[in-house]
Formats: sequence, C-alpha cells, structure tokens
Amino acid sequence: MNIFVMMKRTFDTEEKISIKNGQIHEGDAEFIINPYDEYAIEEAIVLKEKHGGEVTVVTVGDEDGEAELRTALAMGAGKAVLINIEDWDHVDSFTVASILVKYLEKQEIDLILSGNMTVDGGSAQVGPLVAEGLGIAQVTAITKLNVNEGKALVVRDVEGDVETIEVSLPILVTAQQGLNEPRYPSLPGIMKAKKKPLEIFELDDLDIDEENVEAKISMVEVFLPQVKQAGRILEGDAHEQVKQLVSLLSSEAKVI
Repeated sequence: MNIFVMMKRTFDTEEKISIKNGQIHEGDAEFIINPYDEYAIEEAIVLKEKHGGEVTVVTVGDEDGEAELRTALAMGAGKAVLINIEDWDHVDSFTVASILVKYLEKQEIDLILSGNMTVDGGSAQVGPLVAEGLGIAQVTAITKLNVNEGKALVVRDVEGDVETIEVSLPILVTAQQGLNEPRYPSLPGIMKAKKKPLEIFELDDLDIDEENVEAKISMVEVFLPQVKQAGRILEGDAHEQVKQLVSLLSSEAKVI
C-alpha cells in the first residue's frame, strides 16, 4: 500500500500564547506534530505493518518543519516530504490544500490520512479540500479503520453517535481522537530516522504559480479571549438565591 500522511507543525498545546502587535509571538515556544496528525501517522504505520507498503509524511511550511518530520520518521514512517513556503504567515487552508494536491496528484496513492483538524487553526478544511482536488472519496473524523482487498471499512464520529461506511480505495480519511494511541519514537527509531529520506520541494519544483494558490481569506485581528471573572456564590435559601439571581441578571448582566 502507498500511504501518505498530511502533517502540520503546531504550538505545543501546553504553551502559553502571547500576542504582540496583533500577531502571535512565537518567542521560545515549543513546537510539536499537530496532535490529531499523530493519530493519522500512527494509523498509517499500523496499516503498513499489517499490509506492507510505504508511509510518506508530507508537510507544507518552512524549514523548521524538518524536526517534526524526523519525529514522524522515528515513529516508523519511511519517507518525509517538506514543501517549503517562505511566506508561511500569509497562507490559508485553500493555499495549503492546493499545494498538497499538486504534489499528491503525481503520486500513486492507496490511502491518505490527516488529522481531523489542527489545534491552532481548527478549520478542519485541508483534508476535505485535498480530497476534492484529487477527485477521491473522503471520510472525516474517523475512529476506526480496516482495509482489506481494495476496500476500507470506516467508523466515524457523528455528533455523539457513530456511522459505519464501506468505501473503495483510494480514499482520504481524517483522524479523530480515539482512533489509536500514538507510539513514542524509540531510540533505535530516532537513530534510523537520521538516515531515512527527507525530500524538500520548492513551489517551482511542483510547477505552482503563487497567484494560483493565493490565500482566499486574510487575518483581520488576533487577540486573546477576555479573562473570565470569578464566579459568585449566592447566599441564603432557594427563595433568596432566586431573588439575588434575578437582580444580578437585570442590573449587571443586563439580560432581563
């Protein structure tokens, strides 16, 4: 099987984000593989171990993404691809998906996996846009995947319930929490990763005209949410608490 995983480099979810001049200030922040993409990488490796084949992890970004690609290789992926964009701050889901389509349409593909969404942008659009661009079937937010004889049996999240779908390969699926438990890179895996191939492409290498992948949206403002005020405990019996609550809703919250 030829399996491709689309991966993004994101802030560590434990990082405290700061804003300066309307922009996210990276400072000395730690970066990691987007957690949902870790599920996709793990599932790809499990399928390779079961069916054979090759796993290629692809990311769009700048050269800093090489570290996360090496982590994916240490987990067990066979190849890594970095599509280098210098102006990484001025792209959107359309840009990233369009670039990935230009790379992937030249590959022999049985299965593409990605995270259901990223923890920084949260748009959940790149996977579906890539599937649409390649003209292949897609199943999002999957929690179980079995592949056999050119078909996939997929279980996906649907608002508190599940849906089971059978679909012919090739397909693109996006991974939801609960699909698996991503492995940690082992020391031998880390050593092997240093020798595994990591290709770097520029947009010119893929015959991409920057005007054709120009972002469809622009960031108007970036700001941190307001600090929540401490809650208030109402005193007295139920009758007194109701009176206080009504008064507060009227005088302070001004919702009644």
